[in-house]
Amino acid sequence: MNNFKQPGDSRTWVNTSGSVVSSGDVVVVGQQLAIASVDIAIGASGAVSFTGEYEVPKVSAAVIVHGETVMLDVSAGAFDDNLATPATGDVSNAAVAAETVGATVTTMRVQLANRIGSVA
Repeated sequence: MNNFKQPGDSRTWVNTSGSVVSSGDVVVVGQQLAIASVDIAIGASGAVSFTGEYEVPKVSAAVIVHGETVMLDVSAGAFDDNLATPATGDVSNAAVAAETVGATVTTMRVQLANRIGSVA
């Protein structure tokens, strides 16, 4: 295969978000979610991962069941239940809960699998 470039689990991303991105932050790349592998300054590029299991912020009121798809609430910078109504910019169906977590919990594990989500 002479057209292979690299495995698709991570790619280089240019930070056009207007904010500095820290290693471990969730980033929106088109209709996908990724986790920054390194700190990425505004306008700079760096590696982001599209696969794997990560601990991420969670909306504290949400009750999440292991295996359900979850939504990134971009204004809160946290994941919410798949029953939440998405606002502009929120990304749905691009990550799956890797554990069951109840209300008041502020972090959760999600599984990214290079999924294409829906952006409100």
